[in-house]
Amino acid sequence: MGGARDAGWVAAGLVLGAGACYCIYWLTRGPRRARRRLRPSRSAEDLTDGPYDAVLNAEQLEKLLYLLESTDDPIIVEKALVTLGNNAAFSTNQAIIRELGGIPIVANKINSPNQSIKEKALNALNNLSVNVENQVKIKVYVQRVCEDVFADPLNSAVQLAGLRLLTNMTVTNNYQHLLSSYITGLLHLLLTGNGSTKVQVLKLLLNLSENPDMTEGLLSAQVDASFLSLYDGRITSEILLRALTLFQNLNNCLRVEGCLAAQLPFAKGSLFSLLYGEDCAQKMRALAHHHDADVKEKALAILPKF
Repeated sequence: MGGARDAGWVAAGLVLGAGACYCIYWLTRGPRRARRRLRPSRSAEDLTDGPYDAVLNAEQLEKLLYLLESTDDPIIVEKALVTLGNNAAFSTNQAIIRELGGIPIVANKINSPNQSIKEKALNALNNLSVNVENQVKIKVYVQRVCEDVFADPLNSAVQLAGLRLLTNMTVTNNYQHLLSSYITGLLHLLLTGNGSTKVQVLKLLLNLSENPDMTEGLLSAQVDASFLSLYDGRITSEILLRALTLFQNLNNCLRVEGCLAAQLPFAKGSLFSLLYGEDCAQKMRALAHHHDADVKEKALAILPKF
């Protein structure tokens, strides 16, 4: 009798043990399969049909990246980039897309001759670049984006998208040096672009101007004398205030470096020669009487530097 009872307890134990193992299996492996059965799976192409503000999970993002990598259909590619870009606005998905190897897949599309696809790819990278870890992956494309910005149609959506990405990539000092050889080009773009382009270039230059390591490169850059038109009292405050802040930042960096502006040897035609020349001083004196209190304050702060 005792032996039979013991055998029964052993059998019961095996059944319970098997049940426990089964539960552990589903806890560790099962949920993903269970979710697939509970919720109808959407195809990769379905995911591009919107709503574009829908937040996708990791499985759906993986499908979308595979679709983006495997199709040449420009309509599908553009829709996929828009969906990915919108999802990249969420911090969780910024990390997921990186971990799925999505950054090179998206970045590959900036090589597209299709301007709309290129713009959407830059927009997606722009959202992804908010994540510091993503910037490590994106930095390898900075040089290409810089070159494209100058080659793209002036004031175009794709040019602005490239400038926005570069602005995000220069919020910290980590990758600003990658733009050192493009400063003259940026100053030229600042003078030739429309209002939207001017504002975006100024945002980028303001990032660079806060870093003392970039001061010499900025001040030595050759620039047309029309640069001083940015300090015309009739220009929009949105541009004027940023241009004045750029000047202030450079002054601050010079002070950090322990140098007097007048003692630095910069060539004629450089940004330095314009900012610290008499023509600019006259403009600052005029702006000291500007109707906008913020403009007036910044001009008065700059005047003692002359």
